[in-house]
Amino acid sequence: MLTVDFKNFQLQSGDTVLDLGCGEGRHVISTYLEGDVHSVGVDLCFDDLLTAQQRFQPFAEPANEDKSFALSMTDALALPFADNTFDKIVCSEVLEHIPDYRAVLKEIERVLKPGGLFCASVPRTWPEKVCWAFSDAYHQNIGGHIRIFEANKLKAQIESLGFTFYSRHWAHSLHSPFWWLKCLFWKNQESNWLIKQYHRFLVWDLMDNPKFTRVLEKLLNPVMGKSVVMYFRKEAIS
Repeated sequence: MLTVDFKNFQLQSGDTVLDLGCGEGRHVISTYLEGDVHSVGVDLCFDDLLTAQQRFQPFAEPANEDKSFALSMTDALALPFADNTFDKIVCSEVLEHIPDYRAVLKEIERVLKPGGLFCASVPRTWPEKVCWAFSDAYHQNIGGHIRIFEANKLKAQIESLGFTFYSRHWAHSLHSPFWWLKCLFWKNQESNWLIKQYHRFLVWDLMDNPKFTRVLEKLLNPVMGKSVVMYFRKEAIS
């Protein structure tokens, strides 16, 4: 289920797009499918990159020279790309995991072309605070969330690097109760009946994509969306 809304983040043919912290491939694959672009995903977890590569295989278009797909095991603090390489950059649900996230933002600014677009998403403040209140283990486990962002402060930090904010929305409201339940019953989440039933509901929603849940989530996102998604344009050099 995508976090980025491509209506707010429109790709152009020939774009080179970076998914920073691509994980198992949600956005790097979707970007490839969205148009004739060069889609690059980077992550520190080799196993996640293997999964992303496997998931991509059914969608590969090797005969189409106007698009490409690449994955790399890379540290977000030292991206192996030249300045002004990418037309678009996605960084979705990543910054909350990284101690020096400001350095990551500076790397994003460095490798994004002037006039390029940047989409950043992080967990929304109040649903995330509920998770932290219900479970210390949720945010103290290795690789977990190490901070709770306030969206307006993060927005200001990104703008201070030479970006102009142009849009915001919220996403994944139906996932918020699932994570609250997991945190509330953290020690026995694998066997908890209620969590299992809610997971079945989310899988059904993902696979069948019924209109009812799409409308419901759209209505609930402004109230309890788990993620806040913000869009920026890097100021062009005058």
